Amino acid sequence: MTKNLKITLAIAVAAVIGFGGLLAWTNTGPSTASPGGPASTTAPADVLVRPDSHRLSTAADGKVTVVEFLDFECEACKAMFPVIERLRAEYGDRVTFVVRYFPLPGHPNSGTAALAVEAAAQQGALEPMYRKMYENQDQWSHQQTSQAEKFTGYARELGLDLQRFQQAVNDPATVDRIERDMNDGAALGVEGTPTLFLNGQKLPSMPSYEQLKAQIDTALAQ
Repeated sequence: MTKNLKITLAIAVAAVIGFGGLLAWTNTGPSTASPGGPASTTAPADVLVRPDSHRLSTAADGKVTVVEFLDFECEACKAMFPVIERLRAEYGDRVTFVVRYFPLPGHPNSGTAALAVEAAAQQGALEPMYRKMYENQDQWSHQQTSQAEKFTGYARELGLDLQRFQQAVNDPATVDRIERDMNDGAALGVEGTPTLFLNGQKLPSMPSYEQLKAQIDTALAQ
């Protein structure tokens, strides 16, 4: 059985079980939790950014795009979060920032967190839930029990329609949406999180603010 088929079957089961059932899914996902690997050739644009990929900001000219494959339970991703936020504030609408889901094995609630963020996105609240996951990561990460109730609490705090939220969480289409990001990431050589791409080029390691800023400035100047 291929890895993708294992993931598909695990997700199908998780969709039936409900919000807390993503443990099986993340345990059959990519095999390492290290930051992104070495740089490679330019990634296919239509795979790297899909029409439904979530954009935190969008550049009017589309000249520079930063894509991050992330895991909300990943400590390195939490460390990257303020870097991305600082760059977003600095560059405004000159740079497109895209986030894509890549929950990793060994993180028991990473898939559940991705479901909560995607369910919030369906009510126009992707960014507020994305922020809550990182700002409160210490309260829910690395727990062996499901944190679904806590994530529902975040939805309540954000004023979301809880019935719609739960329906989205339990909808197989929501799980499929996350699986597509995972499969695209695997096809692009993503092995860990955070993995960042700048204009299709996979960055060799988790960059600092200064390193990423320098690369963005170079791309803007071209």
